[in-house]
Amino acid sequence: MTKVFIVEDDPAIVKQLTSALAAYTVVSVRNFRSVRQEIETETPDLILMDITLPYFNGFYWTTEIRKKATTPIIFLSSADDEMNQVMAMNMGADDYVTKPFSVDVLKAKIHALLRRTYSFSQAQLTFNGFILEGTELKKAQDKVDLTPTEAKLLRTLFEQPNRTVSKDVLLEKLWESDDYIDANALQVNIARMRKKLNTIGFDYIGTVRGVGYVLA
Repeated sequence: MTKVFIVEDDPAIVKQLTSALAAYTVVSVRNFRSVRQEIETETPDLILMDITLPYFNGFYWTTEIRKKATTPIIFLSSADDEMNQVMAMNMGADDYVTKPFSVDVLKAKIHALLRRTYSFSQAQLTFNGFILEGTELKKAQDKVDLTPTEAKLLRTLFEQPNRTVSKDVLLEKLWESDDYIDANALQVNIARMRKKLNTIGFDYIGTVRGVGYVLA
C-alpha cells in the first residue's frame, strides 16, 4: 500500500491527516531531531512537510532529504505568503498547501502527485550526447538525479527538440486533470531544474518569453 510520511508537530493535524488519508499507510515523525533518518528507514512514497518544526524547520529537512532522495514532498504551512512558497519549491518541494486546508483539495493534490510521480516513461531519449532515462540525465561519467516532476518536464522537452513547447502544454502534460496546481510551480520547477542540470554542463533549455520553453 502507498505510504505517506507526515512531518508535523501538531497532534491534532496529524490525527486529522491520518484519518483523512485512510486509503494510504500513514506514518508520522517521532523524533524531530532525526527526520531524515526516519524517512530513510520508512521509505515513504510521499512526504507531507510542515515549515515550523522543533529544532530544524521544514526547509532544512527538505534540503537534507533532497541530498539522497527524490520522494515527492508537499508542504503544509500556515505561512501563505509567496516568498515561503517559492522558497519551498526551490528547496525541492513539489507542491504547497496552506493551512487551514481543505481535506478534499489535499487528497486531490496527493493523488495527482502520486500519479505523475510513479507513472512516467522509462524510455531512453538523447540530446547532444546527453541521455535521459527514467529520472536520470547522464553524459559519460557525469550524471544528475531529477525529481519525478523535473524528469517529466525534461522528457517533454526532449520529445520535441528545437520546438517551442508552450506553458499550457507543459502544464497539461505534467498535471493532467489536476485543477489545483498553481501555474507558478512550472516556472519554479524549470528554474530549479536548470540549476541542477548546469552542474553537468547541460544548458540547452531556452525561454520563449510569454510562450514557453525550447530545447535547443
